[in-house]
Amino acid sequence: MKKDNRNSVVDFGFHGWFHIIYMLLVFWFYVGMVNDGSNNIAGDIAARMLGSAEQAGVISACNSVAGILGVLLFIVSGILNRKIGPRYMSGINCIIAGMAYIGVLNAPNTFVYTLMMTLTCGTIMSAGYLSNGVIVANWFPKKKGIVMGYTTMGHNLATALFVPLILYLVAVLGVERACYPISGGCIILGLIGLLFIRDTPFERGLLPDNVPEAVYEKYYDTDEGGQDRDGGWTTAGLLKTDQMWLCAVTTGIFQICSVGTMSQMISRTTNGFGFTVTVAAAIMSVCAVVGVVGSFLIGVLDQKIGTRRAMILFGCWYALALLANFTNTMAGFWVSIVMIGIGIGGSANFTTSLPASVFGRRGFDKVNSVLFPIQGIITALTFAINGAVMTMTGGNVRYAYLIDACLALINVALVLFFVKDHKYNNDWMVEQAAKQSN
Repeated sequence: MKKDNRNSVVDFGFHGWFHIIYMLLVFWFYVGMVNDGSNNIAGDIAARMLGSAEQAGVISACNSVAGILGVLLFIVSGILNRKIGPRYMSGINCIIAGMAYIGVLNAPNTFVYTLMMTLTCGTIMSAGYLSNGVIVANWFPKKKGIVMGYTTMGHNLATALFVPLILYLVAVLGVERACYPISGGCIILGLIGLLFIRDTPFERGLLPDNVPEAVYEKYYDTDEGGQDRDGGWTTAGLLKTDQMWLCAVTTGIFQICSVGTMSQMISRTTNGFGFTVTVAAAIMSVCAVVGVVGSFLIGVLDQKIGTRRAMILFGCWYALALLANFTNTMAGFWVSIVMIGIGIGGSANFTTSLPASVFGRRGFDKVNSVLFPIQGIITALTFAINGAVMTMTGGNVRYAYLIDACLALINVALVLFFVKDHKYNNDWMVEQAAKQSN
């Protein structure tokens, strides 16, 4: 008889770990191609396309527009996700993103660049958050916190490995050809997703969270909903639900803080503290390596004390980190590097963990199809903030860090006073009833 593994943070079985690693790699390509990579070579792209690296702010502005336009693709992906399943949409989106990235680094003008970045951003984000978010909710409904802790290591590893890789490829191959190894890898990952990923553990003869049958029958909602795949939710109903908006807004704001920080860290480190680009890239990589451990710790925290409380602690921690950086002192800088590193993966963890905690796995694909586009619009504002600050200050993003710190603290208040954890989560309700009957 299989042992009770409800409290384990590692016992997911072969297929569970395969899905986790796949989702980690999707995040790696997302952060590399859309966030950290594109913004850290914005000067190189601007020099090739616009004739001057000082026009990097224009490229950041294009990224912002692409992020907002990408929401249209989120909506389309959300609809198709429910039609053909998250497994297929995850793989297809990775393949499209890989091909579109070639267009990003070979665009002749800002219009084509924005169009290709929109396609890249919309598809790879849909794969990572929308499609894979449903897979997380289906496979790991009660362990989504620690699982997102593992998958968001892809964010940190992208910062540690993708950024120096793309800087090296640009230096050796030039901007136009630097995309090919990256695009090829993303396309191959998409093919792996199509062939080997499954929408639910039941398709592999397994149960959610890899628990034994006795545990599943006692502590999980075993009513799979029959023909009602949407869990009773409609688009109109979700748009009228305050918790849907709170999940989208609060997770989106934390994404602004995290993405805004990491996408401009090299620029901030060189312009604000006088380091060379090489040293700045090394510091960023060290920060990201620390973040691998941080992702695990935040995942464990989420698992042990609940998503809502973990978000409150994360918001306070990250605000302090950004304020330390804003002091413009070397002591503040080094403190912020350690603190930011530990907190990098937290924001991405909550994008799936919070809505999955509030709504549960029943009908989560429907919930996510409405919630994620809103979340995406909010996240895309980070590029607008960075672009505006860079334009006004001649490339100095210091004040963007102050803005992000204020947003993090406002977000803490929203989570503390308004988010209702587990409100619609049937698995959680069944578990509470089982505990009371013991």
